Amino acid sequence: MKVTYDAETDTLRVLLKETPIAESDEEKAGVIIDFDANGDLVGFEIMDASKRVNEPRRIDFVTVG
Repeated sequence: MKVTYDAETDTLRVLLKETPIAESDEEKAGVIIDFDANGDLVGFEIMDASKRVNEPRRIDFVTVG
């Protein structure tokens, strides 16, 4: 999994797996969801991230179990 924040475009991207994107849908305004050729979720982008996420430059990673 890879998380990238681009301050220039104010875009937060979460890539769940390294698979070519076959289709992208904007389910809600400013949230783009990417799928592979099998229809599986590959990742998502949040546009205008600084307005939608508390701290787009900070990541807290927690695992349980």
